[in-house]
Amino acid sequence: MEQLESEVPPLPPRFRFRDLLLGDQGFQNDDRVQVEFYVNENTFKERLKLFFIKNQRSSLRIRVFNFSLKLLTCLLYIIRVMTDNPGQSAGANHGQQNAPSGNNKWFVHVIVAIISFLETMLLMYLSYKGNIWEQIFQVSFLLEMINTVPFIITIFWPSIRNIFIPVFLNCWLAKCALENMINDVHRAIQRTNSAMFNQVLILICTLLCLVFTGTCGIQHLERAGKNLSLFNSFYFCIVTFSTVGFGDVTPRIWPSQLLVVIMICVALVVLPLQFEELIYLWMERQKSGGNYSRHRAQTEKHVVLCVSSLKIDLLMDFLNEFYAHPRLQDYYVVILCPSEMDLQVRRVLQIPLWSQRVIYLQGSVLKDQDLLRAKMDDAEACFILSSRNEVDRMAADHQTILRAWAVKDFAPNCPLYVQILKPENKFHVKFADHVVCEEEFKYAMLALNCVCPATSTLVTLLVHTSRGREGQQSPEQWQRMYGCCSGNEVYHIRVSDSKFFGEYNGKSFTYASFHAHKKYGVCLIGIKREENKSILLNPGPRHIMAATDTCYYINITKEENSAFIFNQEERKGRPAGGLYDGPSQLPVHSIIASMGTVAIDLQNTSPPDPSGGKLVPPTVNGTGGRRPSIAPVQEIADSTSILPCDLLSDQSEDDSVFTDEKGHSPTEYVKGYPPNSPYIGSSPTLCHLLAEKAPFCCLRLDQGCRHNSFEDAKAYGFKNKLIIVSAETAGNGLYNFIVPLRAYYRPRKELNPIVLLLDNP
Repeated sequence: MEQLESEVPPLPPRFRFRDLLLGDQGFQNDDRVQVEFYVNENTFKERLKLFFIKNQRSSLRIRVFNFSLKLLTCLLYIIRVMTDNPGQSAGANHGQQNAPSGNNKWFVHVIVAIISFLETMLLMYLSYKGNIWEQIFQVSFLLEMINTVPFIITIFWPSIRNIFIPVFLNCWLAKCALENMINDVHRAIQRTNSAMFNQVLILICTLLCLVFTGTCGIQHLERAGKNLSLFNSFYFCIVTFSTVGFGDVTPRIWPSQLLVVIMICVALVVLPLQFEELIYLWMERQKSGGNYSRHRAQTEKHVVLCVSSLKIDLLMDFLNEFYAHPRLQDYYVVILCPSEMDLQVRRVLQIPLWSQRVIYLQGSVLKDQDLLRAKMDDAEACFILSSRNEVDRMAADHQTILRAWAVKDFAPNCPLYVQILKPENKFHVKFADHVVCEEEFKYAMLALNCVCPATSTLVTLLVHTSRGREGQQSPEQWQRMYGCCSGNEVYHIRVSDSKFFGEYNGKSFTYASFHAHKKYGVCLIGIKREENKSILLNPGPRHIMAATDTCYYINITKEENSAFIFNQEERKGRPAGGLYDGPSQLPVHSIIASMGTVAIDLQNTSPPDPSGGKLVPPTVNGTGGRRPSIAPVQEIADSTSILPCDLLSDQSEDDSVFTDEKGHSPTEYVKGYPPNSPYIGSSPTLCHLLAEKAPFCCLRLDQGCRHNSFEDAKAYGFKNKLIIVSAETAGNGLYNFIVPLRAYYRPRKELNPIVLLLDNP
């Protein structure tokens, strides 16, 4: 065995598979045999077939040449007819000599006929597949023989050179050559969405060929009768095919009359089939939505909405919120959805409000062809949304992730807005410009409701567009008030450009917020410094308003759409000066909203007593006493009145370890970060944690364990009220519910026990 192994030479270290096929000159001592594989392309016929048929570029050139040749023959026939003199042709038939121009036209005809004949025979030879009769009785082959063989015969029989050969039939061969040429072009440029263009081209070519054949055929046959001109024959064909039939020009002999009958029968059979195919393609294109115009994409702005299934509630929410902004009124919305448009969506998109601005395209985001139809690379933004009623939310997120990857790969510069249902899937679309997780946002709002009731309602009304007219016909006062206040939204404006907040430049945030609400009825909630990108929500009295600050406020409409109306008495007695010489002493009594414009009635704008720098709160019931719930608000916060606070240190109320009512073991808390993150992408938050990790068995309140024997929540004797969460399963989204309720800034005595009531624990 060792001897056999020693006889086999080892392969060189850089020996590759290419050396096995091409041979390596460096190792001539090896006993190798060079093998040449015989393929069909080496034969002369296969090489011709490759050049004339298989190769895209060369075959396209051949088809263009053939198409030009057929058009040339038709053009030569028209020239011959228009320059022909019937008397001269008759004399030539009796032995007279032809004119030199006639010899030239005959010579060109013969050259073109020989080239066409040779090309036809060569293509017939290359496409031969064993049945010669099938190729001989093809319509194209028969037309070629009718239009070429008589000219070749005239070479050997000069007396028949003036015969009129029906070369006009080459228009049908030109039509076939044009169709093949267009197919080769589409195959070369890899274009697959050209069925509509091909069908329109075929229909137009069929109509032209029918008219041209009828015109030339009638003129050709009428040479033996009335001898109609070419224009009169064309006029007769148009009048006949349009079913007008004036009757002023008619064929006189029976062959031309028979040709008219044949042409009408052919038109009645061929044209309806062509129109039927065209209408079918048009209907299919209407279902899929066609293409978004490249010219419109370059001249107009548009966004693309990508959804897996388009529901009416999702569509209306998006359109109402998108077009609520005045800067987006001229944008187009292109909807790209793989499913067919249902009846409700079709009715909505036919409304004039949306029909001119919303375009529906049926297609998949995963296909570059459909993304090209939607002009994704030219879009201002792409929104990838999911339905809130998805049964399998994880599968819906998987589809969203794939669509986001496809869009980012196709148009990397297009801003991407993605909606994710499950928080653990946010990590896969972190490349998107904006990611909104529904479950994460929902549980966070529910947690804020436990701390401050109706927080989710407030946020929901602020982020949804409303005109403030909902419920105005209701007999209940609270419904009318709720509907009216639902029109409030968040707006922003610079302090230097604002009439609401311009007079509070250099004052504290709390002073500006209090007086702006008292005077104008607007609610100042946040500030953004010019040099800072973060928005400070309620920064407190420490923040001093600057002219370059951007104010975020809640109001019925933005300040730019507001008009300030004064009473007549105030206009007469109003001293010269600015509008905002001082804050008003009375609250706003009326805010009138109408179609985006607010008129604020300023009841009294006289300045207060300048002796004091503090606000005197409004009186209660005219008694002049202060409302006990409102303290004086200073223009600039006094540093002695603001106590420093250390958020990381324990408060005095939390220094003692509290014990429940039944005298159970005390609960010790420490501040720290959760040891485990439920999913990638969750930000760590400083929370109240147990000093020692509780055993897993103690988490079941309905079952006792070796550590305790409690079997219900009442037996634990919790001091604070319970927060019960009813859910199907304990998903990762609950992390966003628990963390805000255990945040470090909440006093320990206010920590409520959280009970998870799960269907599938």
